[in-house]
Amino acid sequence: MNTQPQPIDIASLSAEELYFNRELSWLSFNERVLAEANNEAYPLLERLRFLSIAGSNLDEFMMIRVAGLAGQVRTGISEISIDGLTATKQLAAITVKLRDLEAKQQQALSTLRPLLEEQGIHIKGEDRIDEAAEHWLREYFVDHIMPVITPQAIDPAHPFPFVANLGVGALFNLERESDGSELVEMVLIPSALPRFIRIPPEILGDEAIYVAIERLVCRYAKLLFPGFTIRGDGVFRVLRDSDIEVEEEAEDLVRYFRSAIQRRRRGQVIMLEIDESFDPAAEELLRTQLGLEQAFVTKTDGMLGMVGLGDVVKEDRPDLKFTPYSPRYPERVMEHDGDVFTAISEKDIVIHHPYESFEVVVDFLRQAAADPAVVSIKQALYRAGQQSPVINALTAAAEAGKSVTAVVELKARFDEEQNLKWAGELERAGVQVIYGFIDWKTHAKISMVVREEDGGYRTYCHFGTGNYHPVTTKIYTDLSYFTADPALGRDAAKLFNFITGYVEPQAMEHLAISPLDLRERLYEDIDHEIALAREGKPAAIWAKLNSLTEKGIIDRLYEASQAGVQIVLVIRGICCLRAGVPGLSDNISVKSIIGRFLEHSRIWAFGNGEELPSDKAKVYISSADAMSRNLNRRVETLVPIINETVHDQVLEQVLLANLLDTEQSWLLDGETGEYERVMVDDDAEDTDGNGVPGFNCHDYFMTNPSLSGRGGALKESRVPKLALRKGAV
Repeated sequence: MNTQPQPIDIASLSAEELYFNRELSWLSFNERVLAEANNEAYPLLERLRFLSIAGSNLDEFMMIRVAGLAGQVRTGISEISIDGLTATKQLAAITVKLRDLEAKQQQALSTLRPLLEEQGIHIKGEDRIDEAAEHWLREYFVDHIMPVITPQAIDPAHPFPFVANLGVGALFNLERESDGSELVEMVLIPSALPRFIRIPPEILGDEAIYVAIERLVCRYAKLLFPGFTIRGDGVFRVLRDSDIEVEEEAEDLVRYFRSAIQRRRRGQVIMLEIDESFDPAAEELLRTQLGLEQAFVTKTDGMLGMVGLGDVVKEDRPDLKFTPYSPRYPERVMEHDGDVFTAISEKDIVIHHPYESFEVVVDFLRQAAADPAVVSIKQALYRAGQQSPVINALTAAAEAGKSVTAVVELKARFDEEQNLKWAGELERAGVQVIYGFIDWKTHAKISMVVREEDGGYRTYCHFGTGNYHPVTTKIYTDLSYFTADPALGRDAAKLFNFITGYVEPQAMEHLAISPLDLRERLYEDIDHEIALAREGKPAAIWAKLNSLTEKGIIDRLYEASQAGVQIVLVIRGICCLRAGVPGLSDNISVKSIIGRFLEHSRIWAFGNGEELPSDKAKVYISSADAMSRNLNRRVETLVPIINETVHDQVLEQVLLANLLDTEQSWLLDGETGEYERVMVDDDAEDTDGNGVPGFNCHDYFMTNPSLSGRGGALKESRVPKLALRKGAV
């Protein structure tokens, strides 16, 4: 008897019944990140790191997403969210969730502090300060802090000081001892100063005492204000609107961004954080002077700016951190004595970062720079970091006389200033620097090297799912695909011509790119699975993404589920799709993996008439998430994995391991939007209970870092069944 619920007419459902709100889904994601601060399986300083990351994430959310909604309200824009909410209603819902998240952050810190104190690490450790420590702190304040801070009176004769984005400061209520007159003073703490001051070990031995710099300013305020009695003080922190909108009439993009970066520092105040004990009169002064009619104001008796805890995480206590992990250099390349081009020419290669070293990507460019047979290099750069070996390699290639083109994306949020710097250095070295499109970001991760071989030219390509960034490549899980396939080389050349010369590519052989046809390629493959299901044939979709917000993709996945397509989605962050709703999405399950590494690779797999995993499946890697911005306003790549070996490695190892993970996985409840951890039961291998055997995909790949030759490791007969079991994914 068929117990499948009858499909619901999607047109009869409201937007709220069909989709989750994007912003609330993001807050739910950050709540999962914050939950790792309470994960007792992690070392203490790693738990503190997750608390710092959650704080940093929340800052960016306020500066970009909330600022955008506040701007809509301020300007009267009536844009409606995917779930049918106005900006005003979204801000109201965000406020409720935000208060809860802030309380959970403070609770996490309250839990961690005594545990860290047992290990000799004291945050806000003023109570541990003895006479020697007091003497050192006072001298430190006089020698290192007083020279760089500036008390500023707040009265009609002095303009209210400008408080920069992410600025921390203190207000003091003073009484002049000579005549009893009152004065309000502000002290802003320069961002160049460390957030926490650590008392040296020679003062307190093995005890690590950290004092927040704003508390130090308050502690020694008497030194700043001789002749005054301090009647009260309060610490505050400001967040401002930090988005940069590119105006279509901008004549010079470089000059525009240099100016826009300066304007961003003075954006509309979007959030004010203050001490719970903040003087009411001083609070009213801040509210008036900062223009906080539409800003969030939060009070706490805990710590302001959790992101600052990153300073404490740097404490040299390896016993309280994850065991250091050193990625292995790819065995396939080592077999050819480190010659990247010989290895690629023999067979396509896929590299799994951070388990396999990103150094091979750098070596691809370094060797190209030094190789006399190489005639040209083309490289897209979205984020390259502050210390970039990729930039060095491109510079060396240009100085060696090769034709080098670099597409530097100025619109990479919060990296605009660094990218302007790199662009200048590259141009001075002789690199042809292109800034791409005014309206679209170039987000594709692609590198192309043309080499003279056997009287002709051969193109070698690197397609990635992540940025060419030396820091993030150590903590983000991403895929690097190297190929000398002629068709992919021709497609790559057309893509670069599109970016550099606006020449829209014709007759692409394998690649799909947004905003031209990437969405349509995904639609076609989803529609194909729908047709197969309606014919009674096996139909399945597996996908791994960072975010799923695009209405068209979601609606097609609903249609696929109603047709009987089995869909498993690994969505780390935002997910607007409601999974497992009877009659709507019965055949869709959504999980999120949060762990030691940040899951960042984007992979699509379509069964193509067989159950997954299958040799006949269509498999893609991509630089794009299933978001409107990626499909409509960014240049992205969707790369089909045709090579049989690489196909199996991506599908049957990387993607399947993510589906199998239980120890870091959260399951989405399609009715409520809440996520619950998968319950692990090591004795549940062959049961039908809710518990599932423990499997940690990060530990698995750290233990088995090379993809080559391990296709059988995850292909036991129980694996596909486990991957699709209710309760496992």
